[in-house]
Amino acid sequence: MMDESTELSVSITQIVQRLKGTHLHSQLEKQAKECLHKPEIKLETLKDDVRRVLKASGWERKLQNAVYRELHVLPPPGHPRAPPEHTKEPLAYMLKAQASWEKRILKSLNSMCTELGIPLARKRPILEQKELTNKWNEMGTDEPDLSNFRPVYAPKDFLEVLIGLRNPNTERSDDLTVKSHWGLIQVSLNVHDIPEMRETYAELGLSYGQLGIDDHIHVPPDLFESEHIHIGKKVVIEQDSAAAQQYSRQGCPTGLRAQLWSLILNTTNDPEDITHYEQLKARVIHHDLLVDNLIYKDVKLTASNDDYYFVFEDYLYQVLLCFSRDTAVLEHFNFNSASPPKSCFQSKSGSEQCAVVYPPNGVIPFHGFSMYVAPLCFLYNEPSKLYSVFREMYIRYFFRLHSISSHPSGIVSLCLQFERLLQAHLPQLFYHLREIGAQPLRIAFKWIVRAFSGYLSTDQLLLLWDRILGYNSLEIVAVLATAVFAFRAENLMEVTSLASAEAVLADLSTLKVMPLLQIFLFATSI
Repeated sequence: MMDESTELSVSITQIVQRLKGTHLHSQLEKQAKECLHKPEIKLETLKDDVRRVLKASGWERKLQNAVYRELHVLPPPGHPRAPPEHTKEPLAYMLKAQASWEKRILKSLNSMCTELGIPLARKRPILEQKELTNKWNEMGTDEPDLSNFRPVYAPKDFLEVLIGLRNPNTERSDDLTVKSHWGLIQVSLNVHDIPEMRETYAELGLSYGQLGIDDHIHVPPDLFESEHIHIGKKVVIEQDSAAAQQYSRQGCPTGLRAQLWSLILNTTNDPEDITHYEQLKARVIHHDLLVDNLIYKDVKLTASNDDYYFVFEDYLYQVLLCFSRDTAVLEHFNFNSASPPKSCFQSKSGSEQCAVVYPPNGVIPFHGFSMYVAPLCFLYNEPSKLYSVFREMYIRYFFRLHSISSHPSGIVSLCLQFERLLQAHLPQLFYHLREIGAQPLRIAFKWIVRAFSGYLSTDQLLLLWDRILGYNSLEIVAVLATAVFAFRAENLMEVTSLASAEAVLADLSTLKVMPLLQIFLFATSI
């Protein structure tokens, strides 16, 4: 491993390279040149004077937020002698499993294309372009015939792949405990136990005030909320990403959440962001993709049938269709175990030269994908702003929920985390469910893979996502899944089949997220 100073130096170099050529970089240069004409700038103290002016005008804070964003997105520097693919995923068997899964997905997509006789992409006729332009804000009223389309895969298909994961370097007899065989995930990764989590999630402790807790024992809820809102307004005024992230660990007030999340994610809605969104919209209008039908189908099967989200159907189409065309999303594959799928548009030749990334953003939507966007519609009513926030949420967090990796926020680690916590703290329940053929992960996986979107009431889901952003980790999703089982443990001990266990856990819409998390993390005996 590199020493600390070398690692810091490499990180600085990476961030400088990434920020060069950005709009922020050009704006900083422009502002620095303009301030040279100010009388207070002296040649002897040029550097300090320019820096002082940039700080006073708010540009230094914008630069700090940009650097903070890069630190969250970029993986830590690896060993200088490590091969490049280690940046994507250090474990070879994980990379191999992901590559195999990608082949299955692409094969499914190509089979659908052949069966239905529909091209992967086509240019729309002028008349069709005009029609789509006119109905852009009401696409939900006139969608294509989707009866022959099916999702490329569903979460349960992905779970079967994860269940089959094995580390070729580890014999079964080498595993740490017999308990590790109780669960479905049979690979060993480093996941946290309750004492470690109490340290990580200290701000969720019983002695801290929390939005989402109605009966706090130390601070009257009204007093805490009033003070918390006052601090939140200050954070928004200061425009400090790091402060906003720390603040959201105790929950974001409804009236400030949209601004705070944008600040944490460092997303803007500047003219260039709006222009980028309009360019993506133009690409949607000019070309029709096969995956568009998968997006339509998914929205119809999920969000359109949800009591909370059906009203946002048009927004979902707009955001997801634009997302599929956004080649800027491809950058996240540099630190994602997945690779963008490629398709050949000329069947006569199978050479790499005619193979292009498809869809353009490299992400094939699956059943439930639209539920990553749906909750954000409650916060942002301007499509370009909604789009910017969703894209950043995706390349920071959501992509990890459908790619195979050893990352602590990756789906494999979250599943293992869930099983280990349940085995350690409710072993009788885990064993009982296993014996009746109701493996807990088979029930919880759909919650985890969607970060609970579509299962919790929206206000509770947003409180959960506050903490995902606050701790920059999806680990809290696995903790909540365990806490739900703990909360319903008494009923679950009575069930005799998978169907009856699923019935007990069918409706989570009345659950209160923060009390469940606090009780499980800080009132569970170790």
